[in-house]
Amino acid sequence: MSPVPHDPPVVVITGAGSGIGRELALVAGRQDTRLVLVGRGQSTLDATAALLPGHPIDIFQLDVTDSLGRERLAAFLDAKYGRVDVLMNNAGRILVGPVGDLETADVSAMLETNLAGPILLTTNLLPLLRQSDRGHIVNIGSMLGDIAMPMFAAYGASKFGLRGWSDGLRRELRHEGIKVTYAAPRATRTSAASAFEHLIEPFGMRVDVPEAVARHIWRDVQKGHATSYPFGIEGLARGLQAVVPGLLDRVLSGQFRKIRSETLS
Repeated sequence: MSPVPHDPPVVVITGAGSGIGRELALVAGRQDTRLVLVGRGQSTLDATAALLPGHPIDIFQLDVTDSLGRERLAAFLDAKYGRVDVLMNNAGRILVGPVGDLETADVSAMLETNLAGPILLTTNLLPLLRQSDRGHIVNIGSMLGDIAMPMFAAYGASKFGLRGWSDGLRRELRHEGIKVTYAAPRATRTSAASAFEHLIEPFGMRVDVPEAVARHIWRDVQKGHATSYPFGIEGLARGLQAVVPGLLDRVLSGQFRKIRSETLS
């Protein structure tokens, strides 16, 4: 069922209970949309919805790694709307620490959420995206999916994978008129940032507020951009990564060595 003229788009946002996901919901909710807020915590989703009184919102409690839950979401959306116009794969986990210190279960859970989850949820909802004449898939990655950093190696790998999948998906679905945007925010001041708070200064990381990140992503999505990257020195770093990766190797390895020596002293 394609939308009739002026029919508000159905926007599905995962990880909508906090951080960038909540701010994406607020940005989209300021426009004529129908929001479907997806996340693991009912109370946090309710809190997001409460910030948009009167706006048409559905709340669906779901862990994106749950196959039956994904199927239930697809069935719900099919029955109520018959389509999905925008799917924003935002749910994610962060994992920080030296590679040898990471727990196997934590790595597996992160990869399931950050990479397998978006791939499989998109697969579940693809028939509904095909029912829209403006289908758009938005995958929220990270600058760490372009510039690999020590202490974030496993997390960065999940975002490298998401970026590669986004590129392949975009090229596969282009002839169907379904757009794919890969968004790569830098460090963002969310509750998850507490996991790497101690690394912000040593690595010289710039940290954005989620409101600004969400506005930037939503603007690029509305323009139909294939990617959404922050403005600033990260663009230079991406260029160095492509042309002279050895330079970044030396810089980032030196920073990591200093962090480790200070930790052990």
